[in-house]
Amino acid sequence: MKVCIIAEGSYPYVAGGVSSWIQMMLEHFSDIEFVVWSIATSREEMSEMKYVLPQNVKEVKTIYLGDTMFKTVHSNIRLSKVEHNALKSLIMEKDHRDIQWKPILELIKNHKIELVDILMSHDFYEIAVELYNTDFSRTVFNDFLWNLRSMFFPLLSTLVDDFPDADLYHAASTGYAGLLGSIASYVNQKPFIITEHGIYTREREEEIIKSDWVIGDFKKNWINFFYRISAICYQQAEKVVALFETNRTLLVEMGCPEEKTLIIPNGVDVTHYSSHLYDINLKANVKFKKANSKKIRIGATVRMVPIKDIKTMILAFETATQRINNLELVILGPTEEDVSYHQEVLSLIDDFNLKSVSILGRVNVKDYLPTFDIMLLTSISEGQPLAVLEGMAAGIPQICTNVGGCKELLYGMSDDDLGHCGIIVPVMDIDKIASAIEVLALDEALRAQMGEIGHQRVTATYQKKDFLDRYEDLYKSTLKKN
Repeated sequence: MKVCIIAEGSYPYVAGGVSSWIQMMLEHFSDIEFVVWSIATSREEMSEMKYVLPQNVKEVKTIYLGDTMFKTVHSNIRLSKVEHNALKSLIMEKDHRDIQWKPILELIKNHKIELVDILMSHDFYEIAVELYNTDFSRTVFNDFLWNLRSMFFPLLSTLVDDFPDADLYHAASTGYAGLLGSIASYVNQKPFIITEHGIYTREREEEIIKSDWVIGDFKKNWINFFYRISAICYQQAEKVVALFETNRTLLVEMGCPEEKTLIIPNGVDVTHYSSHLYDINLKANVKFKKANSKKIRIGATVRMVPIKDIKTMILAFETATQRINNLELVILGPTEEDVSYHQEVLSLIDDFNLKSVSILGRVNVKDYLPTFDIMLLTSISEGQPLAVLEGMAAGIPQICTNVGGCKELLYGMSDDDLGHCGIIVPVMDIDKIASAIEVLALDEALRAQMGEIGHQRVTATYQKKDFLDRYEDLYKSTLKKN
């Protein structure tokens, strides 16, 4: 069996939850031959691999978006009426659920080597004029036209290269990765599955709304663009995996056929993270012991990027220190992905003179978990964070913002009567986060109770072996069907 894993902005160049998930899959399925198809921003930002590739990874094919140049090679491209209508659906379809996905994939297949040139064609211009007159006539036409071309150029340029051969294509999101998988599946007549760790389109929507690089009038068009791409991915996919029920419901609401959806939660090796709970010698020999046993140490395992909202974490911690004087905050995770944001966080720490905050970078998390009394996650968006599962496995109570599957992890599903293993707080609510820190910091018995509940929940529901067995079954059943 040969599987092509398709990743955007993550594996193997960026450390994080999705990349860790991919590495786990590659290492476990040693009898499967893998090709990794990676979409990266630029060679400067993503040149160094952050993971050691297992021997069963036969190739890493990387598309660097920064390498592509906008130039016309094939001129005078004319589309058939069916192709013109397919392109119009891709550019203008108001309801993404009505998109002409098969004609669009056929258009891409038939014009693969000249896709970028279509942006300069008469057909594209004619559709652009219609869209402009319908929705954007208040803007300058030339600005609108080039904004529209810049929207499609990175996407279409990724589709020009040769596709890796595989028996099955597996994308770690929709978006560019999902469309690559869709068209490779369509052209090569091989099955395609998607794992939506978050909801890619919703995440892009949030980014675009907050962004400065998209002018106000064009934001809705960019958002609709990503919804249309996701719709194509959902229709072409054999199966679409969500990590928890809330996201599965969202997939259906966004137009994914319900019969294609299934839930496979993430999982961790519980014994790997919990051995210190049962061996006092392991706990005594951890590398980062507290200088003062009376200190309450809060741990955070995160990438240093805006979507993790480290600034709110720092501000909430600073607020909590005004009430409790024995708190420490230790932040683990890579810092090189967004250097400017890292500097902003360091400046914020300096502004408040927070001597009790440590940023340790990328380390072996297992070495530090036994020293944490509380774990904190203040993300603006998440899927089902592995960092939370690891902390739960280690018996540590959690404080998480109400994003992704965090509430389900901390409070349990409807058939779970174990209780709460932490506190859910609103996104960006500094006072509520600080109050949650105070509640747990002042109640050792509550911390112990919640830590034990988290350990039990992971043991019962989020085991690494179970999640990998589910994917093995999915791979085999998908190939057998096809």
